[in-house]
Amino acid sequence: MTENLTLKNLWVVGDRVLIKPRTTNNKTKSGLFLPPGYSEKEEIQTGYVVKTGPGYPIPSPAEDNDEPWKAVDDKIRYIPLQAQVGDLAIFLHKGAIEIIYNDEKYYIVPQHSILLLERDSGLFE
Repeated sequence: MTENLTLKNLWVVGDRVLIKPRTTNNKTKSGLFLPPGYSEKEEIQTGYVVKTGPGYPIPSPAEDNDEPWKAVDDKIRYIPLQAQVGDLAIFLHKGAIEIIYNDEKYYIVPQHSILLLERDSGLFE
């Protein structure tokens, strides 16, 4: 099963982003091997955005409704997030929630915990 099919049933809520952590090199520049889990303790993590929530909900504008008995379409509107699927995100580990889904590790990160996004717009064209 491809990654997109396994994540099809997941819905990210609100201003949150689902991030798959980037695999890190367990070897330092001088050749020393780092113990497992060392990179997970770092304060800043990196990973790829695989799903995003709808964004920040905004309230409906207050309208003068002269006929209150009429049906009102209260469709929720959102301010979209800056993160998009495929972006490389640098985020604060402290604000992230780690989950395991189908034996894969993911982070649920709120938009305010993302520090930087790297987007290659030519990659998907």
